Amino acid sequence: MLIKSADDKSKRLALLEDLQKSSLLDARQKEWLRDELRRCKTGMEGERAAAFYLDGHYKDSSNNVLLHDLRFEVDGEVAQIDHLVINRTGYIVLIETKNYSGDLEVNAHGEFSVRYGKERYGIPSPFEQSRRHARILSKLLERLVIGTRTDKLPDFHNVVMMHPKAIIQRPDPKAFDTSFLIKADQFPAWHEKLVGGVGTGGLLKALFNMRSPETIVEWGEKLKRQHRPADLLALPEFMQPKPKLAQTAAASKSPAPAPAETPTTLVTTEADASLIKKLICAHCREKISYPEGKFCWNNAKRFGGLQYCREHQGLCA
Repeated sequence: MLIKSADDKSKRLALLEDLQKSSLLDARQKEWLRDELRRCKTGMEGERAAAFYLDGHYKDSSNNVLLHDLRFEVDGEVAQIDHLVINRTGYIVLIETKNYSGDLEVNAHGEFSVRYGKERYGIPSPFEQSRRHARILSKLLERLVIGTRTDKLPDFHNVVMMHPKAIIQRPDPKAFDTSFLIKADQFPAWHEKLVGGVGTGGLLKALFNMRSPETIVEWGEKLKRQHRPADLLALPEFMQPKPKLAQTAAASKSPAPAPAETPTTLVTTEADASLIKKLICAHCREKISYPEGKFCWNNAKRFGGLQYCREHQGLCA
């Protein structure tokens, strides 16, 4: 049963695409922006491809619950899990999706790299990343009292899922087992092999830990409520648009005074100096969109070099 779909990331894409139009970005910011936009698009494409196959296999299943795009915060650590499957017999599958535009290579030491033409670049192991997420998830499961009938945590299976058209170069299985690395369209076969590989002892254990469909749905709903979505408008500190020196100096040294007869007019104060050229409303301190900020920066004289949300722009005469 499908419990949670992927979050809508269209706002993130719109922000990144809009930022490309800015004339205030330096070379480093432009390079980061191009890379982030590419990562965002390819990541979303990979997640959609994986979700298509997973939904077809699990959406109407009474023995499994499926959740897409989860983000948990536990004891200062963050786990971002692309897809999560909970089975009635007491195991959980964590799926990390990757959609590289180059060919993936894994060597005998378990080291990952991506090849683009003649160039090859080392990358962090997505399998180890998934294992770290499982460790964080285990803490959350304990707090939510989600476990087997013997009060133990469910068994974890980590999968790295690739696009169906991906090219993967693998080492000898005896040197390093890459059975966890599968293509999205091969997942049903992988899952059948997982279930079919349970021996007599494992089968008895699975039957003993069998939970009702209602119970695993309840578990899925609990985890869904623990989801803490990332701020889609957040940017690294170095990506904040840089103000022109003259405007910055004028804004910080000569704030526009508020007319006495208009108490609602906004005033630029020394405390507001840190907000110059940031996507934060200087009045309500809430996140604003890039177009809102750009409008204020293009009218620096009116807004004192700061920026305001659409609601509070009208307070500046």
